[in-house]
Amino acid sequence: MESTGAAASGGNGTLNPQHNDASPAESTVMATTSSSDDPKQNLNQVINSIQKSLGIIHQLYLTVSSFNVSSQLPLLQRLNTLVLEMDNMTKLSEKCNIQVPMEVLNLIDDGKNPDEFTREVLNSCIAKNQITKGKTDAFKGLRRHLLEELEQAFPDEVEDYREIRASSAAESVRLAQAQSILPNGDEWHFNEKQNTQKQE
Repeated sequence: MESTGAAASGGNGTLNPQHNDASPAESTVMATTSSSDDPKQNLNQVINSIQKSLGIIHQLYLTVSSFNVSSQLPLLQRLNTLVLEMDNMTKLSEKCNIQVPMEVLNLIDDGKNPDEFTREVLNSCIAKNQITKGKTDAFKGLRRHLLEELEQAFPDEVEDYREIRASSAAESVRLAQAQSILPNGDEWHFNEKQNTQKQE
């Protein structure tokens, strides 16, 4: 695994530093100068920094597991490199506005697949959608029933109401069609509304 500030491993599990690689401080400067407002790019920079930190931690593990007197300097170098990379990660993370639900972190801590959270959210949304649809259908049925009862008691008034409603719907459709661009599919919603009113 690649890391910043360290490279090929030695025979005792230590890694010999290579001066050709950029240090975390240099990486920070490069990331700052090349950063933009692109959230995806900022996220990729944070991910790369996390991967570098994991690589440095792995190098520290190799150094400590086979520690001897000659490993003192490489150990200090890797500790300094880790601190610099963690500082780099902190600076890069300030540009990322990403909120992770606590439920996801709890699932990871419990050793479970975080995709379970997505599945639970989707199932909850489907259940709530069914409940909302049932309430909507119930109100539609109530409205039809009231119109039928009112039509029997006040036929003239109900006829006037239907004419006003039809003219209002026609005016709404006319205004919608007069617009050259309808954002977010408003034209589809107006057509659906018109079709629904025709069915009623």
